[in-house]
Amino acid sequence: MSVTRLTGLAATAALALLMTACGGSSDDAATEVESDAKFKAGTTMAKLADKGSIIIGTKFDQPLFGLRGPSGEPEGFDVEIGKLIAAKLGIESDKIKWVESVSANREPFIQDGKVDIVVATYTINDDRKKVVDFAGPYFQAGQTILVKKDNTDINGPDDLAGKTVCSVEGSTPAANIEASYPDVKLELTDAYSNCLEPLRNDQVDAITTDNVILAGFVDQNEGEFKLAGEPFTEEPYGIGLKKGDTAFRNFLNDTLEESYKDGSWVKAWESTAGVVLETPEPPAVDRY
Repeated sequence: MSVTRLTGLAATAALALLMTACGGSSDDAATEVESDAKFKAGTTMAKLADKGSIIIGTKFDQPLFGLRGPSGEPEGFDVEIGKLIAAKLGIESDKIKWVESVSANREPFIQDGKVDIVVATYTINDDRKKVVDFAGPYFQAGQTILVKKDNTDINGPDDLAGKTVCSVEGSTPAANIEASYPDVKLELTDAYSNCLEPLRNDQVDAITTDNVILAGFVDQNEGEFKLAGEPFTEEPYGIGLKKGDTAFRNFLNDTLEESYKDGSWVKAWESTAGVVLETPEPPAVDRY
């Protein structure tokens, strides 16, 4: 396994192709704020509700889930999940501060208090549970591969031996490739959008991450790319929060389960990722 870090990858050009909004506008999935919400004094919920604002970490470069739109604000399914949480706290969407959180800085941002929660295609796994807590999952993804449209050599992970594959530093997909496919030359960068230009220019043979992220890139770059094969892992997306805040985690889990029942989860999906992808069943919340 050879691992290097990509720099100077014409990220600006790649991002320019992604700056159009994915799916409907954020107004399509507007959430009803619960202005009379009451919380036990001293809890994170009470502190946030009293403050009237919340800081949420999310991705800014991933179509369908978290992409910075023309307004400068991120749009996508993760963003709508964040708005559902804020609304349950009695916080208006314009009082949310969105902080770009790439894969490598999600745990530090939570630990250092730079964000209150992270909703950023954030796979729940045991290593991450050692330093942060998770609510959810609220979506079940799976790792797959993106190649150029005319590529016929790569149809699944077993075809990656000897190939150069781009992924993101600190991500679960990169770790999976390192652990399970040692003959792959792995090129690492800090954002998946930085992998697009190297793939176009044949500097890398493929990109790997979760299927829904790559489906967004296929949709945003019509005729250029395709998914190669079926998902080969399970990636449950959760809401990251500070370790040991059990009351807040229970609140987040309760909010997710209520959104499944009242239809707001489906509304959030169909106004964003659902423009491209079929509506799935929401996964069962794991109250570990």
